[in-house]
Amino acid sequence: MIEAQRENLSINKLIAEKKEIIFTEGDMIVPDSKPDILNTICTSGVVSIYKKEAQEGKVRIDGAVNTYIMYMPDGTEDTVRGLNTSIDFSANINIPNCNDGMSVISNISVKSIEAKVINGRKVGIKATLELNLKVYLNEDVEVINEIQDENDIQILKEDLKVNSLVGQGETKIYAKDNIQIDNMDNLAEVLKAQICLVDKDIKISYNKVLAKSEAEIRIMYLTEDNRINTINYKIPVVGFIDIQNVTEENICDVEYEIRNIIIKPNSQEEHSIYVEVEIEVICYVYEEKQINLIQDMYSTTQNLNFEKKQIMTMTHKQNVTNIKQIREKVNFNDAEGLNLIDVDITPAILNENKINSKILYEAELNMRFIFQNSRTQIITKEAKIPFDYTIENLQNGESLNTNCSIEVKNQDFIIQDGGDINCNIDVQANTNMYRTANLNMIDSIEENGEREEQDYSIVIYVVRKGDTLWNIAKEFGSTVDGIARVNGIEDKNLIMPGQKLYIPKFEKIPNI
Repeated sequence: MIEAQRENLSINKLIAEKKEIIFTEGDMIVPDSKPDILNTICTSGVVSIYKKEAQEGKVRIDGAVNTYIMYMPDGTEDTVRGLNTSIDFSANINIPNCNDGMSVISNISVKSIEAKVINGRKVGIKATLELNLKVYLNEDVEVINEIQDENDIQILKEDLKVNSLVGQGETKIYAKDNIQIDNMDNLAEVLKAQICLVDKDIKISYNKVLAKSEAEIRIMYLTEDNRINTINYKIPVVGFIDIQNVTEENICDVEYEIRNIIIKPNSQEEHSIYVEVEIEVICYVYEEKQINLIQDMYSTTQNLNFEKKQIMTMTHKQNVTNIKQIREKVNFNDAEGLNLIDVDITPAILNENKINSKILYEAELNMRFIFQNSRTQIITKEAKIPFDYTIENLQNGESLNTNCSIEVKNQDFIIQDGGDINCNIDVQANTNMYRTANLNMIDSIEENGEREEQDYSIVIYVVRKGDTLWNIAKEFGSTVDGIARVNGIEDKNLIMPGQKLYIPKFEKIPNI
């Protein structure tokens, strides 16, 4: 009976990673309280995910695009009015290896959105959404790392560092507040709203992960006296996720998903807007484990039967954060004299190139500038700023699996003479990196009778291409140490084709 010592390894296996474009559309009837639409000025949207579920062969996602439309009214003196609606969507993403109970991480953003006037009381909305999807399977495996009390068993080991899953958890956070506007403003309606999660951070203590960020709210609103104002506000997002045995040395992957959004003006007397954002926070915690993996084995005296199985796991996991300062100038010749009200910025990664010790990213900022002229009319203009950034000092960057996201951290715009606009923008790039390792493991070891004794005291063997001392020793029932000692080999990993080796017979040490 062979006694084996085993070690537990928890693998969070990436089953599938997929990017997909989702299209959704719907119509909106203009409420009776609002004037007819002459034409639309600009349309924006924020995605919220109601539900996501791994099913057999697919992932189902249900959500909505919270849509804001600024439009020019027909037949009134008003220069701009606003509409707000929610366009539901449902998507079934085919994932061949997907099954019930698997973990799903999704990131959905608005790639483009437009509103088209059907008639004065009806508008059609079309949105293109970009989905980044990851499906994980948590699997616990036992790794044989030691054979006990068997001095005639030869073992081939490899020392490895792997990332084992300590635990996972999730929590829901409701970020809500009454956002005060200027006391001089009697709010008529919200024209546009943008919500993004910024300044993400974690703290670990007492079997808990503290997830912290801020919900940055940017609201443009219309007053009763036909003025347009904007307000920027941050609501703290704080939540605890219970994960047993988590320590400060662990690596945490934290994902934030907006589940629901409420933006509702309070009574005019309160001069405020109520905002509530439901956020789901998902956390995976990994520890780095040093394991002595038995890759192969044999007995010099017994026939051994065992199975080999292959598992795929993560190694060299790390998270890298970079700040890129962008200082560029854009020019709109006809923008001089206009009042800049707001700028929508959507960052996008265009290309990733891994070269030796570096990862090079090409990206751009897609910007929509919203101006107001002296007649209080809204004018929009678009511009792009390309930029790049580099992650350096990596080992074998080509073999890394990477997942990068970009968020705008700070922004400031200064209008100069001639229509020049100085753009001072700081973006934060968060890159999750790891390597994939395929591990060959020994399993289910059994003895199957005595090995046939070789009738020799020493053999001369000529090394062939692809031979190793381990394979030669295993074939003849000898040992690597014995062959190396007899032949004066210092580096056991270095033998050459055509080299002659003396193969000594293994002599079992008798029990005393």
